[in-house]
Amino acid sequence: YIYLPLIVYKSMKPNIVVPPPGPKSMEIVKKDSELLMQSFARWYPLVVKRAYGVWVEDVDGNVYLDFNSGIAVTNVGHAHPKVVQAIKEQAEKYLHYSLTDFLYEEPVKLAEKLSKITPGAFPKKVFYTNSGTESIEAAIKTARGHFRGTRPYIIAFAGSFHGRTYGSLSLTSSKPVQRRHLGPLLPGVYHAPYPYCYRCPFKQRYPECNMWCVDFIEEWMLKKYVPPEEVAAVVIEPIAGEGGYIVPPPEFFKRLRELADKYGFLLIVDEVQSGMGRTGKWFAIEHFGVTPDIIAVAKGIASGLPLGAIIGKAEVMDLPPGSHASTFGGNPVSCAAALATIQVIEEEKLLENATRVGEYAMKRLREMQTEIPAIGDVRGKGLMIGAELVTEKGEPHIKLLQLTLDTAFKKGLLVIGAGQSTIRIAPPLTITQEQMETGLSILEESIKEAQRKL
Repeated sequence: YIYLPLIVYKSMKPNIVVPPPGPKSMEIVKKDSELLMQSFARWYPLVVKRAYGVWVEDVDGNVYLDFNSGIAVTNVGHAHPKVVQAIKEQAEKYLHYSLTDFLYEEPVKLAEKLSKITPGAFPKKVFYTNSGTESIEAAIKTARGHFRGTRPYIIAFAGSFHGRTYGSLSLTSSKPVQRRHLGPLLPGVYHAPYPYCYRCPFKQRYPECNMWCVDFIEEWMLKKYVPPEEVAAVVIEPIAGEGGYIVPPPEFFKRLRELADKYGFLLIVDEVQSGMGRTGKWFAIEHFGVTPDIIAVAKGIASGLPLGAIIGKAEVMDLPPGSHASTFGGNPVSCAAALATIQVIEEEKLLENATRVGEYAMKRLREMQTEIPAIGDVRGKGLMIGAELVTEKGEPHIKLLQLTLDTAFKKGLLVIGAGQSTIRIAPPLTITQEQMETGLSILEESIKEAQRKL
């Protein structure tokens, strides 16, 4: 069933046979609550049985259209045959032999490919991790280590998300719950406001603001309390993910790059959610015409197998032997999945599809916006799209978001939120325009129905 040809699924519609969550789902929900630490916040009680392409089936037999991609992970669709085949073939050879102490071919082949698809025509090196948060940890260590202790400070951005382990959590600042009761965190991290023009922290208007969000870093942070000669790096998401799918103004990154070059610190971009084709380019930073010093990736790199990496200028990736390693980083099966994932994106022209279908979705959402004033802002690149829901006063409409997501779930659409009240649209890059329209129609119905219930 799971390996049925993709053409069978292209004509499918969501099919709800039992009002979700069904009885089998509720059995697992109950056991989950008893046996697993409930430190994560689920949006609704989806219990997955299997998935293929853009479709997900739950244990009760309901079939849903997926606007989540397993949180921007299954970029080439669920269980793509070429990825599954690559995993099988590698698993039959060997599963593990630790890149930390020995060598094998798969990580080298993947590093060659990553060096080609990341921006920058200069020598690069790669370090492998198992997740996004580990990639950020590696980036922090690499930046500080590169300067051999002379630059201990890191600048991050309020409203961003970089992970939940202690180093990455020190950079994360999108919701208080992520930090509550967990301090003290890593010292030497300072936050500037993220360039969120729809809700500018400085109450400015773009473009009349003249990019005050960048000038603030120099005029108030670097000249008041953060010694610029002791800053190792600025770390930023090219498009804020968990914080609300926020797209900075076009000039922002050029100004930030100029600032980094002026004071000699590194520019590190967190492409964990926005990378691997999600925005219609391999990496979101390419939309802004800027080349970073280090790129952190994970999520979509291996279609769901644990893998992350940092790719950086060879001259910067110079930690000495023994200073950083990972037993499972660069696992051969994960690397094989990543190579197959990249191959599929190239062969099936998924960057072009993400651009084309994403443009259609943005247009459709903006048409919706004219009929539904509660859609306050529509923003995004490719298939990384946010639609922020607001009250009549323009404040984040948190209740409407949750009710909309619950309603969509019951109608067969899997979609979640970001930030305080933003609908997060991040389907597999394989989605067709017809499937996108199916999902957006359900979403429109769900917003209207949710409004009536309030």
